[in-house]
Amino acid sequence: MSISANRIAYVFGFKGASVTSDTACSSSLVAVDIGASNLRRGRCSAAIAAGVNLTLLPGPFVACCQARMLALDGRCKTFDESADGYSRGEGCGALVAMRSTDAEAAATLPALVGTGVNQDGRSSSLTAPNGPSQQEVILMAWHEAELSRSEEHTSELQSP
Repeated sequence: MSISANRIAYVFGFKGASVTSDTACSSSLVAVDIGASNLRRGRCSAAIAAGVNLTLLPGPFVACCQARMLALDGRCKTFDESADGYSRGEGCGALVAMRSTDAEAAATLPALVGTGVNQDGRSSSLTAPNGPSQQEVILMAWHEAELSRSEEHTSELQSP
């Protein structure tokens, strides 16, 4: 797996940093953060972040079952008191990002103005999010994007 990003760069003739990231369910978001950071630092003029998850082998599914990580009903109930695990799924996506000056010249594109990555630390279980840590990373991305902390933005992040 570690050479997959390099193989893609080789086939298309891309130059610059080429990284394969395996951070479980956040791999694509981490790749976007790495690309955005390199764009902001002027290390590249464009970044491609892509991710794929295929459940081709039974071993990881069996391991997740044995570790009691999967929801009994197969449904994710993130941030819900009835959450009892997560559900595995398949998917694929890619994002091409450019510096705003280059993107404006190419076409009208949506703006990626802030990103953030963190590790939650301890929580009630390996698969359960840590609420305060999630709030911190959201606020980090807002700060980077220079968004205001108005009541409109923070009302859902306030502790009960």
